[in-house]
This record gives sequence, structure tokens and C-alpha cells, in this order.
Amino acid sequence: MWQLYQFPLCPFSRKVRLLMSEKGVGYELWRENPWEGRDEFLGRNPAGRVPMLHDPEKKLTLCDSRAICEYFEETSEKPQMIPGNASARAEVRRLVALFDENFYEDVSGPLLLEKMKKRVILRQPPDSRALRQAMKLAHEHLYYIDYLLDRRPWIGGATMSLADIAAAAHVSVADYLGGIDWAGHDQSRSWYAVMKSRPSFRPLLAERQDGIQPPEHYGDVDG
Repeated sequence: MWQLYQFPLCPFSRKVRLLMSEKGVGYELWRENPWEGRDEFLGRNPAGRVPMLHDPEKKLTLCDSRAICEYFEETSEKPQMIPGNASARAEVRRLVALFDENFYEDVSGPLLLEKMKKRVILRQPPDSRALRQAMKLAHEHLYYIDYLLDRRPWIGGATMSLADIAAAAHVSVADYLGGIDWAGHDQSRSWYAVMKSRPSFRPLLAERQDGIQPPEHYGDVDG
């Protein structure tokens, strides 16, 4: 069975977990704090980032969340998570990149730095200005999700895709850290409630990062 090295609030690991669960691929969770720089972990993954997948029987290691997701899209049965014709697949990949790069840089990354890394690792107080800016930019990203959902059933098109999984992974981390204000974002909130209600999402909602508790609404599939 695959061994998935991750920590609870890594949005890229969450994306991989959701994809694997949706495709019915079994895995075991292995807790890895990449900031500790374990030699064994770095020996298999010189980049030192999670997620990392390892199959001891096949002696196969996969790194980088987008590469991992593409691997399972090519090797696993349906449901397809990058569906459709060439232009439809390009749109899904564009949106995955938007959330993995822009949303992470603007929102989930700064929130992880200020509310997790500084608290748990560096023992420093958060920068309130950085937090306010992350929450402001979160609104802009939610407005774009609202815009997309006004024009299509799912973020990436006619069916649920890797775009929805990537978006939900990043939004869930921001929501856990109290960085999401859903006021004025009914489309995004309804979409996220649907994502939270899926069986693949339940393990994420039950998991907790050491020393950090989420808001009360976090685990509510209707909220």
C-alpha cells in the first residue's frame, strides 16, 4: 500500500488525499514535518516538501502534488478528474495551477506562516497586517470562484474535477485557520458545503493540527 507522507494542514497533501480517495486508491498516512529535515525523508525526496508517496513493495517514490495527481489520473480507473477534450483538460490544469500557486501565495501560504509556523515552530507572534491582507485576498479569490460557479456547475466545468479538489484543499486549510469570511459568497459556500459532504473529505474534517484548533463551523458539512 502507498505510504503518504504529510502533515494535517498541508494543502497539497490534502489535494492528493482527496484525489486518491475519490479514485479509491488505498494509502496509509505517515506524519512528516518537513521543517524537521529528517535524513531519511530527504534521502527519498531531496526537495524536502510534502506530499511524498512511497510504495515499499514497488520501491517507487512520487513527489510533487501535481505530478502525483497526474500519475493517478493516468494509472487509475474512473472517475476521471481531468476530463473532457484538450481544451477542457487545459482549463482544469489552469485552475489547479491558479489555486496551487496564486491562492497559496496570497492566502493559504501566509496563513500557514502566521498562524501555524510562527506559533508552533518559531514561537513568534503573528503579523496582524499579513493576516488582514491574506483575508482580503481570500475575498478576491472567492469572488472568482463565485464568478465561475455562476457560469458552470463545477469550478472546472460540467463535472467535478481536479480543479474542485485543488480549490477545496486550499480553502479548507484557510478555513481551518480562520481566514475565510463567507459573507457575500453564497455560490462558493454552497459549493464548498457539497465538497465537505463527500466521503473523501470526512477524514480531513476530523483531523487536527497539534496546538491549533479550527473554528466551530469547520467540521460542519452544512456550513
